[in-house]
Amino acid sequence: MRNNRPIRAILFDKDGTLFDYEKSWGAVNRAAARLAARGDEALAATLLAIGGVDPASGRTRPGSPLAAGSTREIAEAWVEANSPYEVSALTTDLDGLFTRSAVHAVPVTDLDALMGRLTARGLVLGIASSDSEGAVRTTLRAFGLEHHVRCAIGYDSGFGAKPGPGMVHGFAAATGIAPAEMAVVGDNLHDMEMARAGGAGLRIGVLTGTGSRADLATLADICLPSIADLEQALDARAAG
Repeated sequence: MRNNRPIRAILFDKDGTLFDYEKSWGAVNRAAARLAARGDEALAATLLAIGGVDPASGRTRPGSPLAAGSTREIAEAWVEANSPYEVSALTTDLDGLFTRSAVHAVPVTDLDALMGRLTARGLVLGIASSDSEGAVRTTLRAFGLEHHVRCAIGYDSGFGAKPGPGMVHGFAAATGIAPAEMAVVGDNLHDMEMARAGGAGLRIGVLTGTGSRADLATLADICLPSIADLEQALDARAAG
């Protein structure tokens, strides 16, 4: 049954949704694999493939650790594949790399302008990322977006990781807005699964990340080329 409740809040994924995934993270993923391999190039290539990067195209596979996993999940996969690290130490070092790299991310549109228009509508905005909360906050500061975002959630914020419902429920608790009155916007099936599990009122997939239209359409209520089309989609929904 169609949810007719008005949308009062939007919970965005970060990478692949606000920021173009491949432009922002392709080179960073390669650096992360070299870090985890401690400079062993053959091992780094193996780790990169296990992380989900296609060796021929260089693109990251939907649902893979690098596309959808938390930093700890990436570290666990790589240590299991013979990275000479201990999981906690690798998680810490990868979090540091990802946080430092966040300032070089490539926005998919003018985020300050878009978020300004969304908040002017009365919408409450949040971020739910498989990255660390520190990296999310670093990104918001770097792009001057802090004042638009009520709640920044990472895999280490205490609400669990995607695709569980915890981030949706954490955003609801922080804002007082019921999940049924929020939209979740993401580029990956993990985002859509999180939205469904959390009871979000609207699931919106975007094609600026690793997910394909065919995959996202299995769970998304709406699939958009990018968040640049979000306002039009919200208007259309409101108009019925």
